[in-house]
Amino acid sequence: MKGSLRHEFETGLPAADVWEVYGGLLVGDLIPQLLPEVFSKVELVEGDGNVGTVLLVTFPTGSEFFKEKFIKVDNENYIKEVLIIRKEDKTSIIRSTIEYEVDHEHANNPPVVSTSGLATITEAITKYIKEQKGLE
Repeated sequence: MKGSLRHEFETGLPAADVWEVYGGLLVGDLIPQLLPEVFSKVELVEGDGNVGTVLLVTFPTGSEFFKEKFIKVDNENYIKEVLIIRKEDKTSIIRSTIEYEVDHEHANNPPVVSTSGLATITEAITKYIKEQKGLE
């Protein structure tokens, strides 16, 4: 058995109601209002919320950002896929992936796998590097 990790959240709302926010540009307007400590602003660079739309997403520091492009918008199945097309040159991403394989006889046991330890390590190392360079 092979696997990957993902996050799911049951909203208690009909998919159509959630899609009214996520399906277009409204989510970009709401995120800085609801989570200003995570994203300071989301600006429309081009498009109308359909495939080809490009957003500029800025973090609270104001100096870090990324651009994302909508590469798939499926309003019937409530699916949106985005591609990060540009990041600020002074930033990088640490991606931690755990791939696992469980013997067939243990396939019914829930895997005890988590990326939280890796996330803690990457955050601590990033903080250390920024402190050493006088960036924090």
